[in-house]
Amino acid sequence: MERKIPSFIKIYESLISIPTISSHNKLLDQTNKNFIDLLSNYLSDLNFSIKINQVPDTNKFNMLASIGSGDGGLLLSGHSDTVDFDENTWTKDPFTLTEIDNKFYGLGTVDMKGFFAFLLEVLSSINSKKIKKPIYILSTANEETDMSGAKYFMTSSIIRPDCIIIGEPTSLELINAHKGHISYSIQVVGSTGHSSNPDDGVNSIEIMHNIIENLISLKKYLKQKYENKKFSVPYPTMNLSSIHGGDAINRICSLCTLNIEIRPIPGLTLTQIEILIQEKLQSIIQKWSNRIILKKLYSAVPAYQCCKNKNVTKIVEKLCSLNSKTANYCTEAPFFKKIAPTLILGPGSIRQAHQPDEYLDSSFIQPTINVFNKIIHKFCC
Repeated sequence: MERKIPSFIKIYESLISIPTISSHNKLLDQTNKNFIDLLSNYLSDLNFSIKINQVPDTNKFNMLASIGSGDGGLLLSGHSDTVDFDENTWTKDPFTLTEIDNKFYGLGTVDMKGFFAFLLEVLSSINSKKIKKPIYILSTANEETDMSGAKYFMTSSIIRPDCIIIGEPTSLELINAHKGHISYSIQVVGSTGHSSNPDDGVNSIEIMHNIIENLISLKKYLKQKYENKKFSVPYPTMNLSSIHGGDAINRICSLCTLNIEIRPIPGLTLTQIEILIQEKLQSIIQKWSNRIILKKLYSAVPAYQCCKNKNVTKIVEKLCSLNSKTANYCTEAPFFKKIAPTLILGPGSIRQAHQPDEYLDSSFIQPTINVFNKIIHKFCC
């Protein structure tokens, strides 16, 4: 069919050029509206119908584009936002697609604006008259923070595709399961006093020491109790991420804060983790009930597993000559699985995600186009 949109590189450049940073820091957080509008225009030029919805209580937007009619079909999904960046560590302009030594540099080149450029390249070559089942393209908001875009989409979605593929950078390896993520802040509020008389205060660091001992015990328990050998790290992990407390050498520490994260494997639910933490810290919390504050940080993501026996998994494996694998990071898949079997497959390496001078190696370009051309034709044409 006659091409109606710019070249792959021109589209890639235009998508990278629009800042869409998601951050818990409101000073850094940005709307994705211009990006969504541009992507919508490209898809409209390819005769897709467009629906844009604002995510409640945000300045962010989701876009669902569709072509074709009937039941089933294929949903190809990606997030429109990126993480923030440290300009002191980048040697190139994050918002300019820069090609050097067969690498394409820019913020979002792999995570994951580049995926939309690949989809547009494939879709531009498909004859719309041959589309037998619907093709859906979803662009979500806030994946890098609270995944509110994906969650909101699920509250209003009425589509039921045969398969969903999320185009996160998997080095074109097929991912059918990944770990989850939950994080906590534990704050101990002591009472200060002069260090020369310890009985005059309550040292929050000493209480936190007991908490850490119990958490390390829980960490060992999780490793012994839960195992899935399909993962390269085959057990749930706990990371004591940061600790802050005290302000003077001669003052009893009145406030100590510890942040932790846990990455569960499939079979260990977020609710189970919450119960285990409460049980491990119960005696300390009872003793210091008015001095310990336990709260969740950010939005939790459950572990995910697409049933290996699902026909769509076997279809994609055979079609792309791939064996499905697992990943230690997390995606929007746990939310999408309610409407269709969901797999993760996309260009670029996850090692580039969130890194200075993020880049896509050009060796991914043609293989990615080939893979998604096959997938779209198999499910929709």
